[in-house]
Amino acid sequence: MAEVTKAKWALITGGSRGIGRAIALELARKHGLNIVLNYASNKEAAETTAAELKTIGVDVFLAPFDVKDPEAVKAGIEAWRSAHPEARLEVLVNNAGITRDNLLVFMEPADWHEVINTHLNGFFNVTTSVLQGLVRQRYGRIINVVSLSGTKGVPGQTNYSAAKAGIIGATRSLAQEVAKRNITVNAVAPGFITSDMTKDLDEAQLKQLVPMARFGTPEEVAGIVGFLASAEAAYITGEVIHVNGGMHS
Repeated sequence: MAEVTKAKWALITGGSRGIGRAIALELARKHGLNIVLNYASNKEAAETTAAELKTIGVDVFLAPFDVKDPEAVKAGIEAWRSAHPEARLEVLVNNAGITRDNLLVFMEPADWHEVINTHLNGFFNVTTSVLQGLVRQRYGRIINVVSLSGTKGVPGQTNYSAAKAGIIGATRSLAQEVAKRNITVNAVAPGFITSDMTKDLDEAQLKQLVPMARFGTPEEVAGIVGFLASAEAAYITGEVIHVNGGMHS
């Protein structure tokens, strides 16, 4: 485990469960980062994850806000800053997400807008709320959790695919904007990962599509996020790293 530095923090959106939880534990254990743990509604899961993080020895700040609400995002981040005036945010992981799957011919407008607002506008709301601080300190790691859907496209997920593809484009553009400030911006694109978002899928059938013949784990995604947050990844930016067991288009 890395030595904990009390001033250094990471913000993880959607951090209470699944991939977000695994990322929080990875950054705490291997990088000694304190964690701003965002969640939208599941306070119980967030508190459970916070308790796990505290056993590692890091500080945790629970930040309950909906990423698609810009005022709530600002208020949540300001609450953390007020409570920790000496804190230095070094890592942002944009992980919060939802699905509202359906064929586009049957998709309700609300299901389109909810997914776009959560993923794409959520990325904008959270990233712009911390970006000036990263620019001023001339250091930062921004890591966006996207999806195979955003690169390959998946039937029944036109809304989700569009949102994730948008974040991939934003990742590549922002990486060029802030590179001279020693800020890297990358994306991690999971395939089928065992989590709440895949619990209703037919794993036995779908794993036949995966060359490795299995679903991945949240920890396998978290390991790549941890690498991108490290000093060893300082010359990697604007990249999309796939964690999908060989499922490429």
